[in-house]
Amino acid sequence: MRKRLAELEVQMSEPDFWNDQARAQEVHKERARIGGPLEGFDRLQARVDETLEMLEMSQEEGDESMIPELEAELASLTSDLEGFEMTRLLGEPADASNAIMHINPGAGGVDAKDWASMLVRMYLRWCERKGYKTHLVEYQEEREGGIGSATLIIEGEYAYGYLKPENGVHRLVRISPFDHNSRRHTAFTSVFIIPEIADDVDVEIRDEDLRVDVFRAGGHGGQHVNKTESAVRLTHLPTKIVVVCQNERSQHKNKSQAMKILRSRIYEHERQKREEEFESTYGASRKKIEWGSQIRSYVLAPYQLVKDVRTEQETGNVQAVLDGDIDKFIKAGLLWYTSGEQ
Repeated sequence: MRKRLAELEVQMSEPDFWNDQARAQEVHKERARIGGPLEGFDRLQARVDETLEMLEMSQEEGDESMIPELEAELASLTSDLEGFEMTRLLGEPADASNAIMHINPGAGGVDAKDWASMLVRMYLRWCERKGYKTHLVEYQEEREGGIGSATLIIEGEYAYGYLKPENGVHRLVRISPFDHNSRRHTAFTSVFIIPEIADDVDVEIRDEDLRVDVFRAGGHGGQHVNKTESAVRLTHLPTKIVVVCQNERSQHKNKSQAMKILRSRIYEHERQKREEEFESTYGASRKKIEWGSQIRSYVLAPYQLVKDVRTEQETGNVQAVLDGDIDKFIKAGLLWYTSGEQ
């Protein structure tokens, strides 16, 4: 990595470097992707060396007054090293991107719709903890309870990288609040996450391939959205990808958001198609996220347990997880993801 970083810095020092703007931007992005972690590692290494020197000095002089300071620095280093380890796992080019998250209820009826709304809340709470900015661009409330679907744009450094292991089916087991006989029900909701592609990435969307529908939004978003036809539904006819945006007050803003999501969806669709064609040709195998193959179970009754079936990471503190405390699951998921077991 250091050799590649040196090569990039030589390129950036060339007199004609900025003559080709597109190439210059790509070099800058790669330099930041490689250089950032290396510089972070060097800073941590310097702190470790300094702390070891302080410890040796304290031992040689028999000075115990430095112990509280050393303990505080050790705790800080441990925390920073854990954060660096997480960053080290985010080595794919798309990892640094913003994330687009789609949440859709599956089997389980109204419980699944309610479970979908609970997952939206969980991820919003996690984003608050991370300091990420979120845009809830679509949120289809259901009359009987819960939601029919939701779409979020999550903005922040490595948002997609952290969230990509959350892709899949999430299973909930609980005493249903919608069952008058208080019986235990199982519900499934899918979480689908893709990176938001940059504006300079070329994705062709022809006018004749696009159907645009406008309508009055209902439910979440306030009373104003019900009074005007501000919501937008885009249908890309060749791929049959549908994107709905309803939470902005103007039709123009909703269409702009929808186009941004549609570009990312089409890009991901084409990427997956190429990958499937490659696997079909060369016999590669990869586990697909399919209906019923949940990645994680959240059990609220008859006992309390959240368990990831891929990594076996688990906790009995279900409420903390539903309040957004999912970092341990994300870290375990990233280790699983980068191990090539998916």
